[in-house]
Amino acid sequence: MLSAECARELRTAWLPNLTDAGLDRLIELLDKGSPFLIHGCFTKAAPMGCLASHAAWHHPRTGHLTQDAGITWLHHVAGLNPATSAVLREWDGRGANDRDLRAERQARRTRTPAPARREPVPAAV
Repeated sequence: MLSAECARELRTAWLPNLTDAGLDRLIELLDKGSPFLIHGCFTKAAPMGCLASHAAWHHPRTGHLTQDAGITWLHHVAGLNPATSAVLREWDGRGANDRDLRAERQARRTRTPAPARREPVPAAV
C-alpha cells in the first residue's frame, strides 16, 4: 500500500498529467520487469529511465527531450519538485511491487469507451 503522501501526489499531480500512452508504457514496463525502467536516477542511457522519464517520453510537451525529460515533466507539467517527489521516493524504495497504476488504467478504460471500429467500405466494381 502506498503512503498517504505518495497516494496524494499520484492522484493530484501524476495521474492527471500522464497520457494514456504514458500510463500504458509504464504498466508494460512494470509487467515485464523491464530493465529499461530504472531506480535511483532519471536516465542511464537513451531508452532507460525512471517513472518520470517514461511518462515524459510519452507526453506531447516533453516527448522530444532525452536526459532531462523526467525532470522537465515533473517540474513543468506535473508541477512537482523532482528532488522531493514522494512517488519517486517510494518507487526507488519499493520498485515494481506496487500495482496502483493498473487500477488507474482500468478506470480510464471504463470512463472512456474505445472508439467504434469502422468497417472498410467495399470498393466499387
